[in-house]
Amino acid sequence: MASSETAAATDQRARGLASFLRSQMRNIAPFLTLIFLSAFFAFASPSFATIDNLGNILTQVSVTGIIAVGLTFVILCAEIDLSIASIANVTGIAVAYFTLQESYVNIANIPLPGAVAIILSILLCAALGLVNALGLTVIGIPSFIMTLAMMQIAAGISALLVRGQIAYKVPSLISTLGSGSIGGIPWIVIVAAIMLLGGHLVLTYTRFGRYVYMVGGNREAAEYSGLNVKLILGAVMIISAVCSGIGGMLGVAHFGSAQQNEFDTYLLDSIAAVVVGGTSLFGGRGGIGNTIVGLFVLGVLNNGLDHVNIDSFLKILIRGLILLAALVINVYAQRLREKAAE
Repeated sequence: MASSETAAATDQRARGLASFLRSQMRNIAPFLTLIFLSAFFAFASPSFATIDNLGNILTQVSVTGIIAVGLTFVILCAEIDLSIASIANVTGIAVAYFTLQESYVNIANIPLPGAVAIILSILLCAALGLVNALGLTVIGIPSFIMTLAMMQIAAGISALLVRGQIAYKVPSLISTLGSGSIGGIPWIVIVAAIMLLGGHLVLTYTRFGRYVYMVGGNREAAEYSGLNVKLILGAVMIISAVCSGIGGMLGVAHFGSAQQNEFDTYLLDSIAAVVVGGTSLFGGRGGIGNTIVGLFVLGVLNNGLDHVNIDSFLKILIRGLILLAALVINVYAQRLREKAAE
């Protein structure tokens, strides 16, 4: 009798553990991937596992991290923003456009004081985010289509401002935050850390953060509870645009120039960071912690592949395969969640 009860209890605990592991697959898989990649590259290249290289990885993912903060809010609401890279680009170009350039720069720009240039650039990206928000919530255009259109609009504004030329100067504050350092730590890493922490605190400890999860988890229930869903959706689109704009301004300072198509790769990188980290594309699950893990997975992967001198084209393929694996896990986790709810 006692033996059968013990066996039943053991079986129940095993089922409970299996159920827990399945429910946490989105969170566990990215962390295990990070550990595996770190161990592999540390073994494959002695120069990988060093403090200096850790600093390189942090710097390399900083711009992506800043942009990914706002995108996390959007994806948690079960929406998408395809305009983040274009908005980052146009904002970086705008802050350079409003800064006095050297005489050899052939751009008919409008030089303004540094503070004014920064404020106008932030207002520009916020305005573009507002257009996204209005298209989504007032007109009813799906976020995929609305932000796809905004991608082209922002790219067009970028082209009009620089007309194929390259600008180099940005306000001193942006230059310091984008390319300077303090105590050996790049300012851009500090800014990214502050924004990631701020995003985490907002999502975890504020009423607005709870509303974001409610909208993403069950939009109909959120509406029935009296929540202004359209206001939340509009807010996250503006947050995404502003984060992209900040990343764009600091990115231009970090790269040393402002030009068209400079941030094109950051669209996939930012989406991959959020999704690979385990935030659900279906909304309501995940957060900034997941995005941080995703950033490190991509950072370790890109940096490690450089250390082992792998073919650059193969690197793109590997990144795509990892993103595909993350999407499969996302879909599978959603099916398990729906099955458990039945």
